[in-house]
Amino acid sequence: MKKLVSLKLENISLVRGRTQILSDVNLEVQAHDRWVILGANGSGKTSLLKIAGLYLHPSSGTVNVLGHELGKSDIRKIRNLVGFTSASLADLLRPSLLAKEVVKTAKFGALEPWWNSYTKEDEDLAIHQLERLGIGNLANRLFGSLSSGEKQRTLIARSLMSDPKILLLDEPASGLDLSGREDLLQSLKILAGDQLSPPVIMVTHHVEEIPEEFTHVLLLKGGFNLISGPISETLNSNNLSACFDMRLNLQNHSGRWNVRSINH
Repeated sequence: MKKLVSLKLENISLVRGRTQILSDVNLEVQAHDRWVILGANGSGKTSLLKIAGLYLHPSSGTVNVLGHELGKSDIRKIRNLVGFTSASLADLLRPSLLAKEVVKTAKFGALEPWWNSYTKEDEDLAIHQLERLGIGNLANRLFGSLSSGEKQRTLIARSLMSDPKILLLDEPASGLDLSGREDLLQSLKILAGDQLSPPVIMVTHHVEEIPEEFTHVLLLKGGFNLISGPISETLNSNNLSACFDMRLNLQNHSGRWNVRSINH
C-alpha cells in the first residue's frame, strides 16, 4: 500500500549570516503520525517548524507539503493546508474577544472578526473545535479572562478551524503552570487519538510535555538530526543523553515520560 505522506523535508539546511542553524535534516510525516521534535534550546527546533509551516525558506533542501513543493507551487494556496500555533499569537488577539470569536477568525486568517463576514455555520464550527479540545464551555468567555492554558487550547482550536491537513505546535506548554500543562496535555491526547485529526508535529524541550498517543520523535542536536523514528524505539536514556550531553535516566509510566540526571 502506498504511504500517505503529508510532509516531507529532505536535506534541510538553514544558514543565517555565519551561523549554521540546521544541517541536512530529514523528516517524513505520514497521514496519521503524531511527531514530537525534541532538543535543547538553540538546536533549531522552531526554525525547522517554521520551514515546515512555509513561514521560512531553507537555505537548501526540499520542502514538500501534501505533494506541493516549496518553490514550485503558489505558497498562498498551500499555506492554508498547514495549521500553525505559537503561544506568541495570544498577545496579538484582543482580550475582549470571545473565545469562539478567536477561533472563528482563523477562517480568513484574521485577528479581528469584524474584518470579515461569518455565518451561523462558522460559529457552530468554531464551538465544535473548542469542544474537540474539551473547552466548549469556554466559548462565550472573554479571551482575556482565560488562564494561560485555556488560551493555548483556544489557539489550538483556532488552528483547526480552517481544516488544516497538518498541525504544527510550537512549544504549546511553554509558560504554563502544572494544572494548565496537564489540561493541555489531556486535550492533545484526545486530539492525537482522534483518527479524524490531521497529523501533528509538536516542538518541546521537555519530555514531560510529550502527550500520550504521540507516535514518533525527532531528536535535534546543534541543528543536526541526531535520530528519529517511532517513539517506542527511539526515545530512550542513551539517545536522550546524547541529545542533551548529560547522563540521563528516562522512564515511562502509563504513557507519560519523565527524566532525571544521573550523578557522576
